[in-house]
Amino acid sequence: MTTSKSYKDSSFSHDDLFLSKQIIINPVTGDRMTILCSTADSNGEYFQVQFDLPPGAKGSPLHYHGYMHETFEVLRGSLNMELCEKGNIKTLRTGDKVYVYPGMYHSFWNESNDWVTFISEIRPAGNFEQFLKAWYGLAGDGKVNKDGVPTNLLQLALIVQKSDTIVVGQPPFLQKIILNILTKIARILKVERTLVKYWR
Repeated sequence: MTTSKSYKDSSFSHDDLFLSKQIIINPVTGDRMTILCSTADSNGEYFQVQFDLPPGAKGSPLHYHGYMHETFEVLRGSLNMELCEKGNIKTLRTGDKVYVYPGMYHSFWNESNDWVTFISEIRPAGNFEQFLKAWYGLAGDGKVNKDGVPTNLLQLALIVQKSDTIVVGQPPFLQKIILNILTKIARILKVERTLVKYWR
């Protein structure tokens, strides 16, 4: 681990989170991610990351990706997933692996009393690594709400666009219109400069 501090310890700083450059801690949610293969290492072919979720971790809402293929492989503990359609709940245990194709609904969380560790691989890598680093980095700098979501709408729009993600339950065309408007404003105001430090 990069640090022995509790994730609820408000004394976390951005530098604390990047002591290893490979292990990044979200001090708000308690999640940890370890980059196993960076986008640069694979020449953009894929991005591989290990996640450690604490007991009760909310994970992600039900969503899908437009072009990315994603795998989930559980190394330890139990990972709860909603797959293919709303309400189709599965529990993945040690050794289980799930393939998620573009357009396939999925979400994940940890409702157990133990930590869960799983590996996620994204193909092609796209900008997903930048999305995750900015998401965790903003949490480290205290620029998120209690659920770990960035509070600056323009920063949020820029990093969500990098994730190739559509949230289920809201009209996709409306999400795209809003995202495009916000990202255009963000670029005019040069908001991306506030995120660059997380991608070094």
